[in-house]
Amino acid sequence: MPTEEALSRARTAGLDLIEISPNAQPPVCKIGDFGRLKYEQAKKDKDARKKQRHVDLREVKLRPKIEQHDYETKARMAERLLLDGSKIKVTIMFRGREITYQGFGKRLLDRMVEDMMPLALLEREPKLEGRNMFMILAPRATPTGPPKYSSMKEHERAQPPAPTANAEQPKESTDHAKDSNPPRNGEASKDNRDRESDAPTPV
Repeated sequence: MPTEEALSRARTAGLDLIEISPNAQPPVCKIGDFGRLKYEQAKKDKDARKKQRHVDLREVKLRPKIEQHDYETKARMAERLLLDGSKIKVTIMFRGREITYQGFGKRLLDRMVEDMMPLALLEREPKLEGRNMFMILAPRATPTGPPKYSSMKEHERAQPPAPTANAEQPKESTDHAKDSNPPRNGEASKDNRDRESDAPTPV
């Protein structure tokens, strides 16, 4: 159809001539409401952005000679990040001569992979870059089990506190040693006057 005829039909209908495929031969067009088409396209793009899952890459740093308590703290942090939907980069930092003991770092990363297995998948194998060895864990779409260290912490919180021994006994009141009804000032002065009246008067 000639372009002039298509434009005439669009004007007669009170609509627009919208180009769909400009690179086609001949170009493909349709008659419609261009404003409504833009609105529907913007709505589709908005819905698509809502469905997209934005994944952040967070880092958890460890040392080759990390203590058990510090390791559990880092593991709980990694579990929380994975449950939030973030990928984590686990990095072993070597200092000085520690770089000669790369086996310790590799075993530490393998331990982290095993502990995070219910929540994560190994996306990138451990790799040494300079003085750092790192790997990347990605969250599972559906966890296969509960977190290991976070559940341990919640279990410890649920335990009731142990009773304390040798509790200090309350001191007994010594008020019973005192007169529970001490004489009032008026009664005391009356008793004193009676004793003075009973005393012999000097001649």
